[in-house]
Amino acid sequence: MEIRRALPQDIWELLQCLKMRSKYAVLLVFVISLVIIEKENNFISRVSDKLKQSPQALAEANSTEVSPVSAENGSLASLQELDAAFSQLRSHLYNITLQLAGDGDPGPRRHVLLMATTRTGSSFVGEFFNQQGSIFYLFEPLWHVEKTVTFLPGGASAVGSALVYRDVLKQLLLCDLYILENFISPAPEGHLTPFLFRRGSSHSLCEEPVCTPSTKKVFEKYYCKNRRCGPLNITLAAEACRRKQHVALKTVRIRQLEFLQPLVEDPRLDLHVIQLVRDPRAVLASRMVAFSGKYETWKKWASEGEAPLNEEEVQRLRGNCESIRLSAELGLRRPGWLRGRYMLVRYEDVARAPLQKAREMYRFAGLPLTPQVEEWIGKNTQAPRDSSGVYSTCKNSSEQFDKWRFSMPFKLAQVVQDACAPAMQLFGYKLASSPAALANRSFSLLEEAQPAWVT
Repeated sequence: MEIRRALPQDIWELLQCLKMRSKYAVLLVFVISLVIIEKENNFISRVSDKLKQSPQALAEANSTEVSPVSAENGSLASLQELDAAFSQLRSHLYNITLQLAGDGDPGPRRHVLLMATTRTGSSFVGEFFNQQGSIFYLFEPLWHVEKTVTFLPGGASAVGSALVYRDVLKQLLLCDLYILENFISPAPEGHLTPFLFRRGSSHSLCEEPVCTPSTKKVFEKYYCKNRRCGPLNITLAAEACRRKQHVALKTVRIRQLEFLQPLVEDPRLDLHVIQLVRDPRAVLASRMVAFSGKYETWKKWASEGEAPLNEEEVQRLRGNCESIRLSAELGLRRPGWLRGRYMLVRYEDVARAPLQKAREMYRFAGLPLTPQVEEWIGKNTQAPRDSSGVYSTCKNSSEQFDKWRFSMPFKLAQVVQDACAPAMQLFGYKLASSPAALANRSFSLLEEAQPAWVT
């Protein structure tokens, strides 16, 4: 107060004016600095070092009018105008972090998770995304985690395995493929490995520049099908993942949908979950063929009736059906965190109308269905009748999907129906009341009116 009295009024007003101008000037410098940093791509790198910058959005951000200087009187604009400019710039920067600039028009980067169980047709459906050139597709990368980390079934161990799978999955969706080096055996050397599970089932890992010249005397356990490649260079694979417009991954090792909430809510991901289900009777019939040794007791009981059916096996079947049902019920309830991010698909519907269901899945994920995908579906769903290999994705799908019912003993079907009735009811699968009904071609095991959730 004494200082104010000692100063002339005009000097005091000048100081006050400078003080206010300094306040606005600091804010202005801060905003302009953000623009400069963003132009140099440093800010974007700190926000998400896994995403590319969108040139279009960057141009929009740079064209934003942030200068609060008035041409008429040279005075600074109001603090409200500065706040509005800053908010607009922040919105641009946030959108940039969720976009990836591909070879074509830049657009939002999508992440698709195909969530299934073994023998539900997930390899076939996964090819719908593998055939799209702008999608980086991985086939069962969590196989390595399951083989390396041992968990006992049920209880806390089941929760522990789900958390490990989830955390590895998050890194893979963010193109951090180095995370797999902790689980591949033998461990990669210099980021090179010839032991990535089913490498040949991912086009992105079998094309240039990931497909390096083959190396003599190096055994490639999971080799590419259509060309000879050297050991997988994980660094090149990670770079290819970042260059692709989208990422898709299929796994049969994640069953608890609720554990995916942190991934769905992660701002770095735009995750869409497709849960694929199949008639549990068909699943068991397929597993008894594909995994013959593990289902020896089931086969003996079904064919001879000599060996008693292990109650523990029945309980495991019931537990599998229940975990699938609970995840589906959660998704169909559409909680806030999952709304618009979940789709339930029956394999039988895909087999009967593959192109239609492919379009629906692509539409759900916000992806364009390319002619290459349509062509692959046409070629691989009208295969000759003898194309029936256990692991083949080339079959006459409309004839194959319920072939199991004409060879499964009715008493075996009854066991599955008793154990999985709640799940079958939810998914719209009819219970067969007699051997004749099970083997009757004119009797559909699918509800005539599709469940309300079927798109």
